[in-house]
Amino acid sequence: MENRKPLEGKTIVITRARHQAPEFTYHLTNLGARVVEFPTIEIVPPDSWGPLDEATDHLHDYDWIIFTSANGVRSFVNRFRVRGKSSRELKDIRICAIGPRTARELEQEGIEVHLIPSEYRAESVVENLAREGLMGKRVLLARAKTAREVLPRELRNRGARVDVVATYQTVQPRWETSQFLSLLEERRVDAIAFTSSSTVQNFMEMFCSKRDELLKGLEGVVIAAIGPVTERRAVELGLTVHLSPSEYTIPALSTAMAEYFGSRR
Repeated sequence: MENRKPLEGKTIVITRARHQAPEFTYHLTNLGARVVEFPTIEIVPPDSWGPLDEATDHLHDYDWIIFTSANGVRSFVNRFRVRGKSSRELKDIRICAIGPRTARELEQEGIEVHLIPSEYRAESVVENLAREGLMGKRVLLARAKTAREVLPRELRNRGARVDVVATYQTVQPRWETSQFLSLLEERRVDAIAFTSSSTVQNFMEMFCSKRDELLKGLEGVVIAAIGPVTERRAVELGLTVHLSPSEYTIPALSTAMAEYFGSRR
């Protein structure tokens, strides 16, 4: 068929938080997919703002602030404003953003980004910052409450003094899972896309009492992971990952899915 879109006729489940889903839905529908939104995470404030408030009251102590996600930027900036502070207070601090989406969020807030690592994961951040010199530097790591310890550990190993503060946390939404299992049983899902290790973790926990039923329903369903950290977590939890893009972004993941299904026509 002429002008057939690569994902035409495919139903893809996306597991991002509801407020983040539109971007992914846009890319997939443009490629012809039918999208089912099944958020497995919800972004909420940290248990306490105390550590973040303490850090931002002493911003002059820091050489670098590292933001690991757009969610972290939004939560940081919103809290900043609630406390009567301005992004101008960050002008003398070097800013590192993991990934272009995080960098774009910072720039939209008028915050200059000094470093975007060549790869959008912790190991690459350490390598890039090490070239700038880390010995004796004070680093503020603004991130989710639960995250990998690789980044702060390796920064400290390179001589940095690191303060880790939670700007938000992810929780599991309440869902009635039987309807989703029915979709799988009826073979109405072609692929499920995971965009963070948290989306995979929560997805599996949501079906913990129906694990066998879930795994049976996933037979023949393509599992897509946005990057190696997400892929590794999916495999650890018993899933087979069929594709992961070389660039860890939503557009790249969408394109990788289109190429995967396009090659199978």
